[in-house]
Order: sequence, then structure tokens, then C-alpha cells
Amino acid sequence: MKALQSNNSKVVSLYVSRGAYISFIQYIVENSLLRISSYVCVANVHMCIEAYDDPAFAQVVNGADLITPDGMPLAKAIKVLYGEDQDRVAGMDLLPDLLQEAEHKGLSCFVYGGSEKMLTKSKEYIETKYPVLRCGFYSPPFRPLTAEEEQADVDRINAFGAHLVFVALGCPKQEKWMARMKGRIQACMIGIGGALPVMVGMQNRAPAWMQNASLEWLYRLMQEPKRLFKRYAYTNTKFLYLLFKQKLGILK
Repeated sequence: MKALQSNNSKVVSLYVSRGAYISFIQYIVENSLLRISSYVCVANVHMCIEAYDDPAFAQVVNGADLITPDGMPLAKAIKVLYGEDQDRVAGMDLLPDLLQEAEHKGLSCFVYGGSEKMLTKSKEYIETKYPVLRCGFYSPPFRPLTAEEEQADVDRINAFGAHLVFVALGCPKQEKWMARMKGRIQACMIGIGGALPVMVGMQNRAPAWMQNASLEWLYRLMQEPKRLFKRYAYTNTKFLYLLFKQKLGILK
């Protein structure tokens, strides 16, 4: 799977990994089986623009072992820029598929982040859907952690024996946390963002036709207009502008 890791294409600010969807699953499972301390960023337009605006954050994301094209706009951008089709590798698909693979292969999982309410719901869902799977859960405080608290979380996850750690802290917090944990947590970490509440039924996912038409953002906007309108107005517009500049070869 080294070929997948080295097969990257720059999209605005991120070096997005390219390959078939199944190859991403295989790479993550292989790293997990070997307990290689690594992290996977699941990138969308929001993350791409966050990285463009903040070079330090771009370094964090581009330091990941894999950057998956979570949003359909990133997958289509690869087609526009490089003329090659790219599967979408969305966190909402990766999460259940990886849980299923973990159950089949006897891998232990750990969910780090999210509210107590969401983790209670997640525990009930996972125990029902994946009854053989061993999975731990922890909701850290919604504030900066002390060095001692952070180390306690490292020890907690390692003592559990996790192979896969699903990090649900939201962008950019979860990516920065995973980068700090590389070399400390002996597992493959994946930033799953909002995939967990969708999987367990606390939020709805856009219908397939909207996903395929790169309109999943619009579906989310309709669900949370007050929270997301300003973000999408800025990030979507800027992404299209920067993509156009990159296509013309004038993006710095």
C-alpha cells in the first residue's frame, strides 16, 4: 500500500491521496493490524480552505499518512486538474466499513471525542450492529487539556489496546490532536468529524443524488442554516476561485 501513500495530487492547499476506495480501507486496516502510529485526514472543502488560510494547519494535514477526498468537490477537482477519475472516500462511508472490517479481523476500536450523549448513543448502536467488536469510548472535556490530561488520554487508549482510533473532535481540532499523537498512540487514527452522529441516526445524510451532484453541503446548509451559511458562503466561493487559479497555473 506504499503506492497509495505516495500517489498524491495537490488540490489548492492539500496533497490529496489518490486511489480506489477499497485501497484506502486496505491501507488503514494494514496499518491497524501492525499498530503503526499513523493518522488519516478526511478532507473536504472546509478543511482545504482552512489549510490555505493557515499554513501551520496545512502542514498538519499534509503531514498525515493519508488525506482522503471526503467531499465530492475534491474528487471532481482531481478530474479537473489532472484528468483522472477519483473515487470519493467519505468519512460517512469509511466509518461503518472500517467498523465492519475491524469486527471481521478482531481489531479493537476506540472512539475519542464527541459529547457524552453522542457516545452513549454510539455505544448502543455499535453494540447492536457489531456485537463481536470490542470498542472503547471517551469524551474529553470541551476545553484545552493540560499536558497531564493529554498524557492520561494517551495511556487510556494504549492500555485499551486499540488498533483503530476514530477521532470526533471536529476540524481543525481533531487533525491537530492526531498530529500531536503520532508516535504516542500506537494505532491508526482517523478524523471522522460529523460521520458519527450521522451513522447512529442523530443527524440525516443527504440523498445519494445530492451526494453525487456535489450538493451534500447544500443539504447540510438546509439543516443548519444559521451555523453553516457564513462558512459555506466563504469556503465554497474561495475554493472555486482558487481551483480556477490552479487550473490556469497561477496559484501560488
